[in-house]
Amino acid sequence: MRLTQGLLLAASAVPSLATPPTVDLGYATYQGYLSSYGLNTWKSIRYAAPPVGKRRWQAPAPPLPNNTAVTLAVDQPPVCPQSGAAKTPYVYGFNSGPGDEDCLYLNLYAPPNATDLPVLVWIHGGGYGLFGAEYDPSPMINTNDNGFIGVEIQYRLGAFGFLSSAEVKAYGATNAGLLDQRFALEWVQQHIAKFGGDPSRVTIGGESSGAGSVMLHALAYGGREFNLFNNIIAASAYSPPCYDFNDSVPEQHYRRFAELAGCGDAGSLSTFDCLVAAPSARLQNASATVSTSGLFGTFGFLPVVDGELIEERPSRQLSRGRVSGKRILVGNNANDGVPLTNPNITTLSSFATYLTTTFPLFTPTDLSTLHAIYHTAHTTPSDTAPRYDTLGTTPPTALNQSEMATGLQQTVLDIFAETTFDCPAQWLAEAFSSFPSSSTASCGNSVSSQKQADASSLEGSKQAWKYQYSVTPAYHGADLNAYFTADEPAWPGKAFSTAFQKVWGAFIIQDSPVVSVGVAMGGMGNASVPQTGDGRWLDWPPYGRGGLAAQMDFNTTGGELVHEVVTTNLSYWVRVGAGIVNTFRLVDAESWEGGRGQRCDFWRDVGERVPQ
Repeated sequence: MRLTQGLLLAASAVPSLATPPTVDLGYATYQGYLSSYGLNTWKSIRYAAPPVGKRRWQAPAPPLPNNTAVTLAVDQPPVCPQSGAAKTPYVYGFNSGPGDEDCLYLNLYAPPNATDLPVLVWIHGGGYGLFGAEYDPSPMINTNDNGFIGVEIQYRLGAFGFLSSAEVKAYGATNAGLLDQRFALEWVQQHIAKFGGDPSRVTIGGESSGAGSVMLHALAYGGREFNLFNNIIAASAYSPPCYDFNDSVPEQHYRRFAELAGCGDAGSLSTFDCLVAAPSARLQNASATVSTSGLFGTFGFLPVVDGELIEERPSRQLSRGRVSGKRILVGNNANDGVPLTNPNITTLSSFATYLTTTFPLFTPTDLSTLHAIYHTAHTTPSDTAPRYDTLGTTPPTALNQSEMATGLQQTVLDIFAETTFDCPAQWLAEAFSSFPSSSTASCGNSVSSQKQADASSLEGSKQAWKYQYSVTPAYHGADLNAYFTADEPAWPGKAFSTAFQKVWGAFIIQDSPVVSVGVAMGGMGNASVPQTGDGRWLDWPPYGRGGLAAQMDFNTTGGELVHEVVTTNLSYWVRVGAGIVNTFRLVDAESWEGGRGQRCDFWRDVGERVPQ
């Protein structure tokens, strides 16, 4: 099992003997099957031409017509070349591997006789370097009474999707993987009605880099509306450093990639032309080597500010509320800092080294402010104290306490989580609401006043609902167990999975994640959930409504705690067995975990030096 997925994939959807569903797309006719979940299912639908040969590092193009015979669409598509994360243990699952450059396919799941149903387009995670269309949304569709259609797309990864430099910009396309995703969204607009979907009711969703992708599509072309989607689900939106396309970091990766591919001295060819002509196996090895050569948990090839698709750093554009889409359901996990953070920060000197290597552009004032807001002067280096997750509303806080670590090691986990996942979630919620961040005086270079001025123009035009997934172990990716799950998940439990899937389904189908109290309680009379005054509905107002930074804390209690040991540096508890009940709380996101809102303002203020 990949730790990154934390996932019990649904049982293989065995085709039935019913008349297979067939759809003519004009350029090709695809024959799918009726799965054991009672859904018409098509796998490996080609949505773009193969990005091979001269099409490498170019914007995607329409598939060539191939309609002389019916194409069977019953097998999983080949995954794109895989480029893993640096220095992570093999058991974590962030490992490089071979793939097929001809991988621009999508899978589609639709109820029989579907008519004008809303659509979820899912973009998979994996650090922009790993995984594929491997998640089956069928159980979640069934849980929501077959009320929507699911589409899951693949896109170019690693160097194939995110190689960047001045030369790539001049002769090809930077952010090619994002362009693939956008091309798939255009495919949905053109073809989804043939499967019974409504192109005017599209939700784009993703986890980790998939959620980072949907964030970037909300920011695309300056946030100008193109009517490709109206709703967004962003679960732990991955927001790593985002450089300009020709900054020193992507240029260095480009040169190293070219050298490893045998194009360091291209002779009569340009470096770019040499790469276009190079054998795939050599390029795949080069992509994997560069991607895994950085700091612990990092990926080498990532989205960049190209001045076109991505006009400016995400944190800055979000501060101005320049986003497309109408509504967002955005969340993070309680322990999102695991497992991509260096697990060996156990001394003051290693902590200082971590800060200077992770944030090399920080000024002395930046570092001084960071130490102040993370209370490091009062944090011990040792990791010997009892470990347990915090409540979020009372001390101790996640600054130095969780079920994963304590002391400075936990501080590092929290810094990584907040810079990479938690604060982007907060910024997205603010961008889709009228709620400004708290004021901060850190670093002088604050954009908070500009954000507060711009936020007033959003009143009533956007909506956001924010949550935290706190179900133990709540590491990064553990939430996938709740929405892509087997029929009887060992954890987080059937009652929770059903409620969580209903929350997502309500957002996709009804434009609001608010469900009935009965659904939220999961049929368990001793569950605890916030209720509206009439006792009928989950009390979960949109973020910023009435000046409240409302956040729903999703958790469970009961059952039996079982200790899982992955490595000597990573162990956690899972709650299994009978008696697990839902425990939901409505909390304030600004004061959460000892003032996360203020820390997120700090990270926005220093965004140019992260950069993010």
